[in-house]
Amino acid sequence: MKHLYRQGAAPSAPTLLLLHGTGGTEHDLLKLAEMIAPEAGVLSVRGNVLENGMPRFFRRLAEGVFDIEDLIFRTKELYDFVDAAAERYGFDRRNVVAVGYSNGANIAGSLLFHYKDALKGAVLHHPMVPIRGVKLPDLSGVPVFVGAGVNDPICSPQETEELNKLLAAAGAEVELHWGNRGHQLTGDEVEAAKAWYASRFGR
Repeated sequence: MKHLYRQGAAPSAPTLLLLHGTGGTEHDLLKLAEMIAPEAGVLSVRGNVLENGMPRFFRRLAEGVFDIEDLIFRTKELYDFVDAAAERYGFDRRNVVAVGYSNGANIAGSLLFHYKDALKGAVLHHPMVPIRGVKLPDLSGVPVFVGAGVNDPICSPQETEELNKLLAAAGAEVELHWGNRGHQLTGDEVEAAKAWYASRFGR
């Protein structure tokens, strides 16, 4: 997978797995990572699927309708890629925190839904429920930040609440941040994610 890796200034800090939204690249969330955790290393990945020339992490059949077969395949592809990247670059595979926006947040959520110990934590900006009808692994003690908009036309508040309940039922420690805007990522939401990260992973 196309990606970039930057070693962090603090060896004990998590490596941030950066996952862009539809049409983004591995460069999109670098500034966000610097704002949330400037001392952390980053593994920023570009999605392997193209939709009208725009990179994504998995296919969809329509707006908000995921190609579940492709989602499962691409989730495993990403999981295996992070394993290989940890060996290649020498970072701690057990100390990876995902930071995803929109489509990237959805594939990060899918990692949590499918694989125990895939992530030490996750910052999910405007995620949807990635898949329904599956038994989630034990996520006890895994902290998850979910940023959502009360007027988000893509991800409704009901969808956000459903995701929260599913993650919490699996043991995850979920913090919901509600903004008054739509699907865009706001400064207030970034500041909330930064404060959450510092409270969970700060040294």
